[in-house]
Amino acid sequence: MSTKIYLPCDSGAVSVGADQVADAIILEAEKRNMDMELIRNGSRGMFWLEPLMEVETGRGRMGFGPVCASEVGEILDLLVKTDPETVKHEKALGLVEEIEYLKRQQRVTFSRVGIIDPLDIRDYMEHGGFKGLKKSMALGPEKTCEEVLASGLRGRGGAGFPAGIKWKTVAGQPTGQKYVCCNADEGDSGTFADRMLMEGDPFCLLEGMIIAAIATGASRGFIYVRSEYPAAIRTLKKAIRILEKNNWLGKNIAGSNHEFDIEVRRGAGSYVCGEESAMLESLEGKRGQVRSRPPIPAISGLFGKPTLVNNVLTLASVPVIMAKGAKAYETLGSDKSHGTQAFQLAGNIKRGGLVELAFGVSLRELVENFGGGTRTGKKFRCAQLGGPLGAYVDAKMLDVAMEYETLAQRGAMLGHGGITVFDEDVDMAEMARFAFEFCAIESCGKCTPCRIGSVRGKESIERLLTGKDKEKTLELIEDLCTTLEEGSLCAMGGLTPLPVRSAIRLFPEDFGLQNRTIPHETNP
Repeated sequence: MSTKIYLPCDSGAVSVGADQVADAIILEAEKRNMDMELIRNGSRGMFWLEPLMEVETGRGRMGFGPVCASEVGEILDLLVKTDPETVKHEKALGLVEEIEYLKRQQRVTFSRVGIIDPLDIRDYMEHGGFKGLKKSMALGPEKTCEEVLASGLRGRGGAGFPAGIKWKTVAGQPTGQKYVCCNADEGDSGTFADRMLMEGDPFCLLEGMIIAAIATGASRGFIYVRSEYPAAIRTLKKAIRILEKNNWLGKNIAGSNHEFDIEVRRGAGSYVCGEESAMLESLEGKRGQVRSRPPIPAISGLFGKPTLVNNVLTLASVPVIMAKGAKAYETLGSDKSHGTQAFQLAGNIKRGGLVELAFGVSLRELVENFGGGTRTGKKFRCAQLGGPLGAYVDAKMLDVAMEYETLAQRGAMLGHGGITVFDEDVDMAEMARFAFEFCAIESCGKCTPCRIGSVRGKESIERLLTGKDKEKTLELIEDLCTTLEEGSLCAMGGLTPLPVRSAIRLFPEDFGLQNRTIPHETNP
């Protein structure tokens, strides 16, 4: 009987040698005349174990990792001579599903990632694929929008706006050309969930877009993928061709009267294009700059037409919502934060990776229990939540619940779910300076507060560290933060004050301000 071996094709796994391990598996299996089938799956999200090699057995998949190419031969020798379930090797992990990091998660959006062959449509359907789309077709556009609204699904791109309201707004526009645009310009440092989903379960995203098109009356869709994700772009293009061939895209989808086409567009390399209106400008062939509002994209978006813009994980959450019902999804989480969130652990952390759990889990649970604390073993000092424009939180906030409103009340934000960890050696004055510098480099330049305020902010932090005119410099920094917050056209400038203010408030000693009152002290 053929032995099935799974090895990730995920970019994270490839970066640490997965392709070389795959070559070694094929070569070593041939040497041993081993009847073997190698399947390149997505990543399970346990990056400290990559490349993770899985062998299918009667009880489930047995894992080995992290595996290097030189170890493949001895592992295959053991598999040939011994029952895979009883193989003893220093890299043997036992049943993958029983690994504590994975076992304790609530995989909903990522339920197939790491399990199926990303481009095998039959595998996708055997694991629940297209059930949500079929139900949506049966319900019709209006009831589909109602289901999404009732689920409590909020945008996973960072803003957390109720997805159902966007859908109903686009659906309510006059009949005519409408678009569905997937914002896959995942530019925040320490985030990788969108990429993992696109590479590990592309049909899920595409199914979500098709459902969105049916619900809103759109006939054309675009996926705007950042240029740094070439593997995701290749995978999506292949997946689109497969769906077209199998009548899930194009005219008369699955025998219905619905028509929808999807095109993948490579991003222009701008961080600002992660903002929906700048992304639309780029899609139109223009420079990626933020648009003034109103009108909102749902009314006048791509080429002036009603456009639904959602993040990858927002759209990828829709198939399971439709398949299992809004109520099943809405009961996950707490208060106004419903469903699950893909938390991404990065930075100075022992076990970096993806953790999908219902909203409400504590930061401590994620950093200490899942992440294992700092990689260096030194004392945890802080974490930045929500990417480079997110606030810093210190050890006193480790027990805060990871949900939208709770974090907002504490002066922080959830954003895209990224958590970047720092130990006691971090220089928070340098991090505050970097926040301004990052804004200055990445600003599209359209609005004055962002374009000029960020440069002056970086200079002011540097001046503060010289020790001269500290009071006046602090006042200037606070004035700049207020101007950026209130006068910027988008979150690029509007959120930059978050990391700056939180760094000064929580760690005044790094700025030489131990005995001074810090302006704009907020309720932590």
